[in-house]
Amino acid sequence: MTSSLQEERSRSEHNLVNIQKTHERMQTENKISPYYRTKLRGLYTTAKADAEAECNILRKALDKIAEIKSLLEERRIAAKIAGLYNDSEPPRKTMRRGVLMTLLQQSAMTLPLWIGKPGDKPPPLCGAIPASGDYVAKPGDKVAARVKAVDGDEQWILAEVVSYSHATNKYEVDDIDEEGKERHTLSRRRIIPLPQWKANPETDPEALFQKEQLVLALYPQTTCFYRALIHTPPQRPQDDYSVLFEDTSYADGYSPPLNVAQRYVVACKEPKKK
Repeated sequence: MTSSLQEERSRSEHNLVNIQKTHERMQTENKISPYYRTKLRGLYTTAKADAEAECNILRKALDKIAEIKSLLEERRIAAKIAGLYNDSEPPRKTMRRGVLMTLLQQSAMTLPLWIGKPGDKPPPLCGAIPASGDYVAKPGDKVAARVKAVDGDEQWILAEVVSYSHATNKYEVDDIDEEGKERHTLSRRRIIPLPQWKANPETDPEALFQKEQLVLALYPQTTCFYRALIHTPPQRPQDDYSVLFEDTSYADGYSPPLNVAQRYVVACKEPKKK
């Protein structure tokens, strides 16, 4: 696939050079003759076809990457399930917190960017676009889950889906933080699926949360979601949100701006505090 892309790109570049040279000749002669009109029309038609062919190769490559990632995730889940039911092996050591934080950062960085065709609208779970009403998260999917803490208060945690029962309409999820590893059985309204694609601010700004919008965001270096206001949406595909977390220790009730990746920002359905 790499060689196909390189061949297509070389052909395209050759044609673009011809377009540039034709324009230079026209400027030198200071006229647009029927010959140059016909030649440029043909060159631009070829350039458009070359660009579409290169785009198709890139889309196939992205689909292949997504397929590989899906297979790796399926294997990870299968290994996890096998470990849960294998009593003959000693229990694995709890993951160090620093390692977990690194994995969460990597997950955010490798979240694929939604690249639609001209006229395509971003799908559900792209950036700020919520899941459809009948959506059921798959085993292994990461979600924000509302659980009861040890002190009785409720909090939103980062969790991984284990299963979903259509009979009871409830999820079984695992706390992603292995230090407080616990399995929770929760109703659908206590689960918010995380984005599966990053939204591109340059092409799909409507798929991003906007300034002063209320959200739930993963507090940096933790596995808990807290209420926050969007301070600045991403300006480029690789940018994070800048958010203001609710914090009563500050005079205005909000923390200084902190960066949170698109992967870990979801809509907050609770009303904004006055």
